Amino acid sequence: MANQISKQIFKTLLSFFLFVLLLSDTVSSVRKSINLKTPCKQFLLHLHNVAYDSDNTANATSATVINPLGLGSFDFGKFVIFDNPVTMDENCLSKPVARAQGFFFYNKKTTYNTWMAFSLVFNSTQHKGTMAIMDANPMVEPTRDLSIVGGTGDFIMTRGIVTLTTDLIQGNKYFRLKLDIKLYECY
Repeated sequence: MANQISKQIFKTLLSFFLFVLLLSDTVSSVRKSINLKTPCKQFLLHLHNVAYDSDNTANATSATVINPLGLGSFDFGKFVIFDNPVTMDENCLSKPVARAQGFFFYNKKTTYNTWMAFSLVFNSTQHKGTMAIMDANPMVEPTRDLSIVGGTGDFIMTRGIVTLTTDLIQGNKYFRLKLDIKLYECY
């Protein structure tokens, strides 16, 4: 009888110990601390956009697919798709290290404001994979922070911020954005 009680106590303690071990491993793997002062990766890139205007089919990297609806003077309702080269320097003729592929639409009637969703697609010797970026883009601000909400390849499940700065505007046909990328969750 004493032998059965000790076996029962042993099984109960073993079950409790395994439960605690499992719980502690689950909690520690789910919650990862993120240091917002020190990104785990950071780099600076330049996005080059050439808008289609019926004369530049060969060079265009973006096109309006829905024109403004005429509800105000800030392009409200305009929808643009793009496949823009992204380079390490400001020269649009430099070899691209990535492509920014996605869309944006103008979503405010009182000022220039867009909502963007795009992937940075890397296929170079330095990086392979994608970063998914989406957020509001208040274009009149000197700098805008957009959320990096995930990725694949070298950037699998990454999270962070990309700070956009409009670097150069040439009429309605060309603009360049500086992309300051800070990744805070890297795997």
